Amino acid sequence: MKNSFFKVTLPIILLIVASFYITAQFIQPAPKKEIIIATGGPNGNYYKTALEYKRLLEEDKIQVTLLNTAGSVENIALLKSGQADVAFVQNGIVNKDANLEFLANIYYEPLWVFYKNEKFTMDYIIQNISKRVSIGIEGSGTRHLSRIILNDNGINEDNTDILDYPNDVARDELIAGNIDAMFIVGSASSKIIQELLENPAVNVLSIKRAKAYSRKYSYLSALDLYEGTIDLYKNLPDEDIKLLSTTANLISNKNVPDELIRILVKKVKEVHDKKTLFASNNQFPNITNTPLEIHPEAKQYFASGDTFLETIFPYWIASNIDRLKILLIPLLTLMFPLFKGVFPLYQWTMRSKIYKWYEILNGVDTRISSLNQDSLRQEYKRLDDLKIEIQEETKVPLAFMGEYYNLIMHIDVIQNRIQVLITKKN
Repeated sequence: MKNSFFKVTLPIILLIVASFYITAQFIQPAPKKEIIIATGGPNGNYYKTALEYKRLLEEDKIQVTLLNTAGSVENIALLKSGQADVAFVQNGIVNKDANLEFLANIYYEPLWVFYKNEKFTMDYIIQNISKRVSIGIEGSGTRHLSRIILNDNGINEDNTDILDYPNDVARDELIAGNIDAMFIVGSASSKIIQELLENPAVNVLSIKRAKAYSRKYSYLSALDLYEGTIDLYKNLPDEDIKLLSTTANLISNKNVPDELIRILVKKVKEVHDKKTLFASNNQFPNITNTPLEIHPEAKQYFASGDTFLETIFPYWIASNIDRLKILLIPLLTLMFPLFKGVFPLYQWTMRSKIYKWYEILNGVDTRISSLNQDSLRQEYKRLDDLKIEIQEETKVPLAFMGEYYNLIMHIDVIQNRIQVLITKKN
């Protein structure tokens, strides 16, 4: 048995291992577990959301670096230059770009227009004409969307004092009465937005023509914020409000490994698939309403969910198994002929344990006719010893016991011939 292992089994194992090794040279190495995310300002919702991604990704041993930026416009520049792998970008800012890929819409981002409470109600955007209006800093998504909405209403630097204050500065200036209005894109949970909703010196514009804007721009939606929705005790807001909203997008550059994108969108779904103030369960994340090319991994995941391997193993184990599936090619190539030849090879191995004794038996048979009585008795005794040796050394499965007993029977035949010859020579 030991000899058969070295002669048969070991070469087969070595052949399979060698085939795996050669094939493995053609497999792309596993990516570095590092990702850089461009977020926005440290007080914004992008940054808050990125911190949640960071926590979840680092549980899977992925190093996450967050870049604070001015906002969506700067984030796009960082993606294109390769300084960021993934970025938060306000929908509607970037059109088709061969260097960028879309990952997901992750939540609604309403446009809020807060104005100074001077005992009158503002009904339309156009009523901001000739006033002092802050629309956010250069490079921010707020400024980009505000410009579009203001231009549609004929508002520009020629007829209005348009300012580029950061959100916290604009809030303070509005509360102090130094500016007339401020535009801000952000979540209802934003601290700045909640402070402004609570402040009696500030009103919020209910955009009556929100649906008209949403028909003109595919990336915009009309939302209803009902009285008391944010805080029932404080009754915030104190009336129904119509809002115009874009969505927050995740976008990547094309150099990010697929494995990192795959695990990122898994975490994104884990964070954003719950019911929120404006969205129902499983409404987000989604991959609708984008001019960008959708990343194949994001498309596959949102269409089909976890793969079979991902339901069994942790992600990185499933990913490595999937990457090694190319090794099935040499394995199957080897296994088909091996399966075909292994049974004859096994039969030959077992029978060779028996047939090797026939060489000794044949040598005795060819020379006994010329021996004298003493030599014949020695040969007879030698065959008795041979039986004992065969019994001790020849271990074969039951399926081959027929050959084994044929060998013993043939030894008996030769011994009978020897006895006949001894009798004749007396």
